[in-house]
Amino acid sequence: MRKTIALFSDSCREFSNTRTITVCAMFAAISVVLGYFTIAVGDYIKIGFSMISNQFVYYLFGPAVGCIFGGALDILKYLIKPTGGYFPPLTLVPMVGGLIYGCFYYRRKLTIRRILMAELMVSVICNMLMTTFCLSILYGKGFMALLPMRVMKNLVMWPINSLLFYSIARALEAAGVFRLLREAVGMREASACRGRREG
Repeated sequence: MRKTIALFSDSCREFSNTRTITVCAMFAAISVVLGYFTIAVGDYIKIGFSMISNQFVYYLFGPAVGCIFGGALDILKYLIKPTGGYFPPLTLVPMVGGLIYGCFYYRRKLTIRRILMAELMVSVICNMLMTTFCLSILYGKGFMALLPMRVMKNLVMWPINSLLFYSIARALEAAGVFRLLREAVGMREASACRGRREG
């Protein structure tokens, strides 16, 4: 419990650095661009790539920043490219997703096992349950009528998304990109490494 509180406290302190907002804005811009490459399969299933850039924010800045980033980005994307009416409960989905990813990734070593666990948690809680519930309200369809198709889609995408993020994250780590970003926002490499050893 104490570690969880410390995790959120450290993540909240990231807001005190204006460079954190700058880096988040950069990843938000990348996410918006990648959002145009979303592949729609029917009315209820969308396969996108913007989540990859979002996860770097969760990894670098933690659950508190991730939660706010997820919600703000969802609203921004709607304003840029509105599709239908705005449904506020759907904004809670990326906020919860950012919270979960941040708890798994922040100041921890990105192993394939950790990424698979985080992706599974987000897939079940956010995509299968929360999003399906929201869609059932929006489209007037029964929750159980939508659930099987969304479960199948998320189970298929779970290992694909995990391996894709793991591969890109490893490549960026090896290239020193994360180190440069940490230095840019004044993060202490020693504390980050210590956090990874604890994870």
